[in-house]
Amino acid sequence: MPTIALDASLAAVVGAKIAGQLQRAFGMATVGDLLDHYPRRYARRGELTPIATLPIGEEVTVVAEVRSATMRQMKGRRGQIVEVVIGDGLGTATLTFFNQKWRLDELVPGRQGIFSGKVGQYKGVQQFAHPAYELFDDDAATALLNAQAQQRIPIPIYPATASVPSWQVRKAVELVLPSLGDVPDPLPEDLRAADGLLDARTALMRMHAPQEFSEIDAARRTLRMHEAFVLQAALLQQRGVVQRLDATPRPAGDLLARFDASLPFARTADQVAVGDVVAADLVGTGPMNRLVQGEVGSGKTLVALRAMLQVAQSGGQSALIAPTEVLAAQHVRSIARMLGPQLAPELMPTLLTGQLPAAERRKAALRAAAGQALIVVGTHALLSESTTFADLGLVVVDEQHRFGVEQRETLRAKGTAPHVLVLTATPIPRTVAMTVFGDLDVSTIRTLPEGRAGISTFVAPLSEKPAWFARVWDRVAEEVALGRQAFVVCPAIDAAQESARDPDAPEAVPGAEAPTKVRWGVVQAADMLSRHPAFEDLTVEILHGRMGGEQKDAVMQSFARGEIDVLVATTVIEVGVDVPNASTIVVLEADRFGVSQLHQLRGRVGRGSVPGLCLLVTEADPGSPARSRVDAVASTTDGFLLAEVDLELRGEGDVLGDMQSGAKSSLRLLRVVTDADLITHARAAAARVFEDDPTLERHPGLVAAIARRVGEQERDALARS
Repeated sequence: MPTIALDASLAAVVGAKIAGQLQRAFGMATVGDLLDHYPRRYARRGELTPIATLPIGEEVTVVAEVRSATMRQMKGRRGQIVEVVIGDGLGTATLTFFNQKWRLDELVPGRQGIFSGKVGQYKGVQQFAHPAYELFDDDAATALLNAQAQQRIPIPIYPATASVPSWQVRKAVELVLPSLGDVPDPLPEDLRAADGLLDARTALMRMHAPQEFSEIDAARRTLRMHEAFVLQAALLQQRGVVQRLDATPRPAGDLLARFDASLPFARTADQVAVGDVVAADLVGTGPMNRLVQGEVGSGKTLVALRAMLQVAQSGGQSALIAPTEVLAAQHVRSIARMLGPQLAPELMPTLLTGQLPAAERRKAALRAAAGQALIVVGTHALLSESTTFADLGLVVVDEQHRFGVEQRETLRAKGTAPHVLVLTATPIPRTVAMTVFGDLDVSTIRTLPEGRAGISTFVAPLSEKPAWFARVWDRVAEEVALGRQAFVVCPAIDAAQESARDPDAPEAVPGAEAPTKVRWGVVQAADMLSRHPAFEDLTVEILHGRMGGEQKDAVMQSFARGEIDVLVATTVIEVGVDVPNASTIVVLEADRFGVSQLHQLRGRVGRGSVPGLCLLVTEADPGSPARSRVDAVASTTDGFLLAEVDLELRGEGDVLGDMQSGAKSSLRLLRVVTDADLITHARAAAARVFEDDPTLERHPGLVAAIARRVGEQERDALARS
């Protein structure tokens, strides 16, 4: 029988029908894709799954025993219902089949098997909707001969979908494994020996078809190292590719000197240190590829603006892409203000967004194309084919987690190896930075400018203290009476018309319990405040993503001028909005937001000499995951500490999120929360390999693994990060 390679077509091995199902369900195309789909856990025959703990509404796979099977006539129409009860000795669940009498011949009481379906509940009893199952072989002679052996052999349970149950994946794997040929090993021999790891083929065989439970651990350890090592090697390889590109050096000159001389304050030590590193990057022959992370208000924009001035010295242009029109417009205003009346006309900071009037947009595009505008700030309009630059020397991506990698690459392609500066106010845990941004140089601004009054954060727990809801609004009115302003943030635009298409809905929190319907939208909150006695003489306005660009900008400018007392908004104000007189922010249904998002929202206040007050209103029960997120934010204003807490609370799925582009390189066995030491070890080992063999000529197994694990889409993602 011919052997099968990892890059062999899956259809050629398992057949077109099964391959098509696997492709649709999991994106699998090759044998390697299938074998990278590792078992989620292993079951033991006779060891039943606790049914009582199954999560309602989720697709699950359980090992259980048939307890009873009955058939009855349907009421009011022709046909029969077969009801099968499966159990684990403690709990039971019901399987229901319509007009399938033959199920009684299979589902005989006493038989065990694997059952899959979506867990529902009817009259307090667990039910499986559209159940699928595979029964264990119960041939008496076979069972007698193999009882002990069968008890010892683990049953792999794979991640599955409603259309492709676990055992279908297992059967496809069983078709592949007997003919699997040599598997190129990505690990250097000395690393594998030193760490006591298996060879690649043995690891795959034992992961998918272990003969004993004791074989699984070594296989998993080996494949975890494969994952860490290959990802780190790919990132280091991409770093090398970028470093070998030829960029135009951009030395500083009088523009930057004049700007620094005009600053009315001294830069913080961190701003100076990071600014010096960026300045050195810009005079190198290779393009800068740097991530600058820092707390809200730490001065990342100042660092970016100084880099823009350095690039402008040689006639180079800078393009800053922001996630929202509100933020883009504010960036242009703040940049013009910081440059002052002397420098602003020379650099001509220009706004380019999709909702500008056509004439203004054409004028802005012409300034960029002609090289008049040395600083162009915009949203997705910067990515348009009609937007060109005379000499794009620097790309600045603000709040990079809001952009897909394709969008960033589109902007970079408008110049010749431009320098890239990525900004984020969402602190990134060290292990995530190493895992996701391993091809970027990372700089951190930790200190905040002096004169910040700070922020006090409190939870208003309405499930325990409903009377606090009234006190929240009295407190807002008290702050406004002192001449200050307030934000009220809602999780939806209109709770009565809540929709998945809501452009301002909070980011989904992986693993969070299914939320109930939103109670507070901007519409409802504004209406409530319009009838509140304490707000009778206050100016209350709304802001959300469905408003036109000019209208949103007009509201924000009015708020910035102090003409609006209370701004009721969605998360459209989450990033970058800077109104120093805003002292208070109320977040309604705060449990619907993630930790980092709450921290970002809180950063809208306490930005000047006025003390900040953040009130997180929630009805979540004490001790619930949702309440834990809210309590965590209230416990500290240290964004870096919160980033670590966030990672622990929800795992790395969402933290990696768009950064990993949801591609094949997404982590399967590796866990950023617990595997920091392994990631560090793998990176050091990968660095040694590249130091000794920069082209990987002597490491064909690693080259093959990078090509397979980090395919074209993933390589693009890494190149664009």
